[in-house]
Amino acid sequence: MQSSTYALKGNAAFAFHRRSVSNLYNGSATTTVIRFNTGSCFRPLHCSGSKAMGAKLARAENGIQSVMSFSSVKARSVRAQASSGGDAEEARPLRYEGKSSGTVLPFVAVACLGAILFGYHLGVVNGALEYLAKDLGIADNTVLQGWIVSALLAGATVGSFTGGALADKFGRTRTFQLDAIPLAIGAFLCATAQSVQTMIVGRLLAGIGIGISSAIVPLYISEISPTEIRGALGSVNQLFICIGILAALIAGLPLAANPLWWRTMFGVAVIPSVLLAIGMAFSPESPRWLVQQGKISQAEKAIKTLYGKERVVELVRDLSTSGQGSSEPEAGWFDLFSSRYWKVVSVGAALFLFQQLAGINAVVYYSTSVFRSAGIQSDVAASALVGASNVFGTAVASSLMDKMGRKSLLLTSFGGMALSMLLLSLSFTWKALAAYSGTLAVVGTVLYVLSFSLGAGPVPALLLPEIFASRIRAKAVALSLGMHWISNFVIGLYFLSVVTKFGISSVYLGFAGVCVLAVIYIAGNVVETKGRSLEEIELALTSGA
Repeated sequence: MQSSTYALKGNAAFAFHRRSVSNLYNGSATTTVIRFNTGSCFRPLHCSGSKAMGAKLARAENGIQSVMSFSSVKARSVRAQASSGGDAEEARPLRYEGKSSGTVLPFVAVACLGAILFGYHLGVVNGALEYLAKDLGIADNTVLQGWIVSALLAGATVGSFTGGALADKFGRTRTFQLDAIPLAIGAFLCATAQSVQTMIVGRLLAGIGIGISSAIVPLYISEISPTEIRGALGSVNQLFICIGILAALIAGLPLAANPLWWRTMFGVAVIPSVLLAIGMAFSPESPRWLVQQGKISQAEKAIKTLYGKERVVELVRDLSTSGQGSSEPEAGWFDLFSSRYWKVVSVGAALFLFQQLAGINAVVYYSTSVFRSAGIQSDVAASALVGASNVFGTAVASSLMDKMGRKSLLLTSFGGMALSMLLLSLSFTWKALAAYSGTLAVVGTVLYVLSFSLGAGPVPALLLPEIFASRIRAKAVALSLGMHWISNFVIGLYFLSVVTKFGISSVYLGFAGVCVLAVIYIAGNVVETKGRSLEEIELALTSGA
């Protein structure tokens, strides 16, 4: 993966473009691009003065060019914002013509081990629960079985709030290494548990681990990815979550022949946990975080690894003219609720709330019974079809993310989910469709999962690190993901009771209504971030505040 631009502006970071430095700030999206005349920066001065005087003149020339360019482009930004009512000016990312000697792909792959573990721990209990319940002597105790399932969600809620603070304090890569500890220990305890208590503690630790992963994987990927492919790389996070879930389903295939296989299913999760810790020991820290901490030499080293040594000169030049670090300290938790940030923070929380209230868990829970009504008796086949649909849709979303844009995919996704839910509801109640109810229910389920995976699934985790200002990014992502886990926990707790009282058809109709509300909310409140660097987005949203 090659980058295109850098811009290090104080606390923010760099966006990569052709011999230009973008000074941008994370918010709605007005573009401010600072262009430097690279042809004159280091050209020798042939004059009668000393070399030192020549160097001073070169630096002075560079500084004047920077200030003049910044002023003119800033004026264009203000005019563009005024003419569009505060919306961002769409900026086409510049491309660096030279070939980069750095790459971000291996480090994105290492981070995605956290996403795989996220999906695997979510899915592994589905096939294993019946067998581990018999082994631990709780086959007739549905309450304790429920605790084993929900302990993961409770731990994930704690982990999602913790991840942001850890990422701000210790950095992104060190937090990944710390995260590997509960992930590995939790998997080991589950695999070796001889009592329900040990099993619950293991699930709780694994939950804390995946909660932290849910916060830092999209954060790290967004901060090291070049602007023009950040959407594709960011959606890879959701793709690997889906792959993790599918891997858990496949891992359960030997259970019928070997009832003790459930221990192996939990135990294998130790391996990617250890690989995550080792891989992050060799991965570069987020240069944005390093600059924010004033660790400029380490930021230069990270940039050389990620984007190539040929781009470090531009970074050093930008630092020399713009100063090191931001005057604003890292935001506290209460800053997220201030008038300055609450509007954008509420968008992040709302997206995850809509994601859960739109019914994805209900569809997954009921997919087996829906498929059985259509004559598909195999639970594995039903789960595999849902999992494969999710992986396929997410893969398609990855290819479209930087073409269609995040907002367009969200609108398409929730619109498709609304229609699918309506079809599911009608298939259960409309007598005229009784003869085709099973087939329509399967079609509606598959279409729903595909629609979800096109936008509602991958986009929120990608969009949040993009729209949050650098000083609140880690904590705001953690807060939004906390909303995700809390709503997930509540839905899992009360869903069956609501279905018993109102019927599955009415519940599905309610989910369709939520999807319609989501479309209306997204159309009016979500900004498009396609093709803009994190700093461009921040500047636009901050200016519009």
